[in-house]
Amino acid sequence: MTTGGRRRRVTIADVARHAGVSTTAVSKVLRSAYGVSPAMRDRVKAAIEELGYRPHAAARAMRGSTFTIGVLLPDLRNPFFPEIMDGLYDQLEGTGYQVIIVLGGRDAKAETRAIDALVDRQVDGLLMVAPRVSRTRLEEVGGQLPMVVLGPHEKSALYDAVLDDDEIGAELVVRHLLALGHRRIAHIGHHEHTGRRSAAMLQTIRAVTYERVMREHGLDDEIAVAMTAYSEEGGFEGARELLAREPRPTAIFAGADLAAFGALTALHEAGLAVPADISLAGYDNTRTAALSDISLTSVDQDGGVMGRTAGRLLLERIEGRTSSVTFSVTPTLVPRRSTGPPPE
Repeated sequence: MTTGGRRRRVTIADVARHAGVSTTAVSKVLRSAYGVSPAMRDRVKAAIEELGYRPHAAARAMRGSTFTIGVLLPDLRNPFFPEIMDGLYDQLEGTGYQVIIVLGGRDAKAETRAIDALVDRQVDGLLMVAPRVSRTRLEEVGGQLPMVVLGPHEKSALYDAVLDDDEIGAELVVRHLLALGHRRIAHIGHHEHTGRRSAAMLQTIRAVTYERVMREHGLDDEIAVAMTAYSEEGGFEGARELLAREPRPTAIFAGADLAAFGALTALHEAGLAVPADISLAGYDNTRTAALSDISLTSVDQDGGVMGRTAGRLLLERIEGRTSSVTFSVTPTLVPRRSTGPPPE
């Protein structure tokens, strides 16, 4: 049926008539409720597919579920985030849940508005990737709906946490460079302008671990840190800052692949060959890092596993689990051609 040239939206009553069942039965199938026979479920699903029925989001919200998962990302430029999303989509496949992605923006205020937008849309669960807002705000949201926080090293009874063992990862990189013979090893870190939970943030853990390992090897005087940002621009600026120091480092450990890519540009512009003149390592083991022209040594924290785990934990929370879970990935080092012995 059409009205004014527009096709009328298929309703639950249309599905019920087409399947020869009651609207209550259709509703039960949509909610995966108890007491529906396999034959009736198949008949209703076939009718839904034939008619192209889509439940109205607002109506589903009134019944207690929108079948949506909200995801908060800091930005879209970091090539590690798509790997997390791939894992999340793998976990949600076949569940009927759809994902709504919002960007947190540059500061905690913008991120708060983004979070409020997802909560207002009544998402059934929320995945926060590297959030900037305070722990108090996280717990406020976690008290309202099922939530998983990915990145920060902290536990809460109100939400689940998925994280990488960043101390192990950073130590792997620095020890790798030391084993190659480097002593003048520098680090590009990330300065979080919000000042939020500094000790729990992954960038702080990576920087602190770098300094610890250097001191353990008696290299206190060789510690050199450029605190910029985990971005291409930050990596570029950080590398230029480190190259201006005397003596120049023979190796740079960037705290994220994205920063390493910016550092690589700076090294090339300075006329330096990698790794003949200077070695470079990153963190995240993104797909770009494995490209033959880049071949970046990097730490693999398996974004796919992190995304799948976050999805699984969210579904468990949505289904009623209230106990808190913390899942930690043990990273591995993937050596490539960007690191080698220091120049003679």
